[in-house]
Amino acid sequence: MIVKKNNTRFVVIGLLLAVLMAAMDNTIVATAMGSIVADLGGFDKFVWVTSAYMVAVMAGTPIFGKLSDMYGRKRFFVFGLLVFAIGSFLCGSAESMIQLSIYRAIQGIGGGALMPISFTIIFDLFPPEKRGKMTGLIGAVFGISSIFGPLLGSYITEYINWHWVFYINLPIGVVSLCLIAFFYKESMEHKEQKIDWWGAATLVAAIVCLMFALELGGNQYAWDSGVIISLFAGFAVFFAAFLYIETKAQDPIVSFEMFKKRLFTTSNAVTFFYGATFIIATVYIPIFVQGVFGGTATNSGLILTPMMLGSVFGSQIGGILASKTSYRNIMIFSAVFFVAGVFLLSTLSPDTARSMVTIYMVIMGFGVGFSFSTLSMAAIHNFDMKQRGAATSSNSFFRSLGMTLGITIFGIIQRNLFSDKLKDAFSGMKQTGAHGNFGDSSALLSPEAREKIPAAVLNKITEALSSSIAQTFMWALIPALLAVVFILLMSPERIQKKAAKKQKTEMK
Repeated sequence: MIVKKNNTRFVVIGLLLAVLMAAMDNTIVATAMGSIVADLGGFDKFVWVTSAYMVAVMAGTPIFGKLSDMYGRKRFFVFGLLVFAIGSFLCGSAESMIQLSIYRAIQGIGGGALMPISFTIIFDLFPPEKRGKMTGLIGAVFGISSIFGPLLGSYITEYINWHWVFYINLPIGVVSLCLIAFFYKESMEHKEQKIDWWGAATLVAAIVCLMFALELGGNQYAWDSGVIISLFAGFAVFFAAFLYIETKAQDPIVSFEMFKKRLFTTSNAVTFFYGATFIIATVYIPIFVQGVFGGTATNSGLILTPMMLGSVFGSQIGGILASKTSYRNIMIFSAVFFVAGVFLLSTLSPDTARSMVTIYMVIMGFGVGFSFSTLSMAAIHNFDMKQRGAATSSNSFFRSLGMTLGITIFGIIQRNLFSDKLKDAFSGMKQTGAHGNFGDSSALLSPEAREKIPAAVLNKITEALSSSIAQTFMWALIPALLAVVFILLMSPERIQKKAAKKQKTEMK
C-alpha cells in the first residue's frame, strides 16, 4: 500500500467522517420519524423507511466487501459515498412515505459499502502494531454514532425541520469524498475473481423476507397469518439456496473456508450477540428516562452521553491492549463490565436515581466499547489483503444482523410485557385507549401529555413501563451470556510485532 505519511491523516479523517455519517443515519432518522409521519402521512407505511435502509445495508455489506477484494477499495468506497449522498438528498426532498422508502433503499446501498471498506482500508494502511489504535478510533466513532444520533435527530427535528436529518449528510459526505479521492492511493494488485451473482441475489432475497417478516409480524399482520408464514418460508428457501450456491461457486461472496478459522467464527458470533444486546440499551434507556422521569426527547437523549463516553474509552483501551495480550483476554475483561451493565439495567424502577442510571450506562458503555475495536481486528487477523474486505464485511454484517434482530425481538417482548402490565394495572377500569398503545412513547408521555393525565393513572403507566423495560433487560442477559460463551471459545491469538516488521519489509 502506497500512502505518504503526511497524507495518511487526511485519509483517516475521511474514513472517520464516512463511518460517522453511515452509522448515525438510522438512529437519527428514527428520532425524527414522528415528525416525518406527521408531515408526509402514511403511518401504515413508515415501517418501510427503516426496513428499506437496513435491508440494503445488510445485503450490500458482504457484496461490497467481496468486490473491494476483487477490484480495489477506493472505487467502491467512493461509489458508496456518492450513492449515500444522492440518496440523502432524495430522502430530504421526498414528498410521500413511498418515495422516502425507495430513497432510503438507495441510501442503504451506499451505506453497505462504507462501513466494511473503512475498516479494511485501515488494515491496509497500517502495520499490525498500529492497527489497534486506529481501529479503536473507528470503533469509538461507531459507538458515538449509536448514541449521538438520537440526540442530534431530536434536536434537528425540534429546532430546524426533519428534512435536515438527511441534508446534513451532504457536507459531511463531500468532505469525506474529497479527502479519500485526493489523498488515498492504493495498490492495484488485486485478485481477479468471478462475481457470484446468484449468491448475491439469493442473499438479498433471504434478507428481504426475514426483515419484512420481523417488521410486519405482530403489527400489520398476525404471526400466524399467511403473509408472515410465507415470508419466513421464503427466507428459509432463499437462505438454503444461498448456502448451497456458496458451496458450489468458484468465488463465493461468503467463503465457508473462512469459517474454518476458529477466531473468525467466534469473533463474529460475539459481534452478533453484543450487537443484539447493546442496541436495546440505546433504544430503551431514552424511553425509560422520558417516560418514567419525564422530559423532552432531546433531554432524554442526553442521558446516553455517559454511555457514549464509556464506549469511546473502552474502544481506545481495547485497541491499545490488542498488541499486549490476546483478543480473548481483552473480550473476557470486556464481558465482565458488559454483563454487569445489562444486569444492573434489569433492576431499573421508578425509584432508581438518575445518578445510578448514569453509572449503569457508563459500565455497559465501557464494556461494549472494547468490541468495536477488538472484534474487528480478531475477525481479520488470519487473512491477507485479498480476503480482508470479505472478513471485515462479514463482521459488520453480523453486527448489523444482531442489532436488527435484537431490537425486533426484544421490541416484541417489551411491547407484550407493557401491554400485559397495563391490563393488570387497569383491570376493572374502562380502557380509555390513552395507554393502549405505547408505540409512540415520546408523544404519549411528552410534558404536555403528562399534564393531562391524572396522577394516579400516570403512576400506573410509568410503573408498567419501567417494569416492562427492566424485564426486557433481564431477557437481554441471554444473548449477553451467549456472547461470553463464544468469548471463552476464542483462540488465544494476538497481534504479533514480528508480523508488523515483515509487512514493513514487504511494503518496501
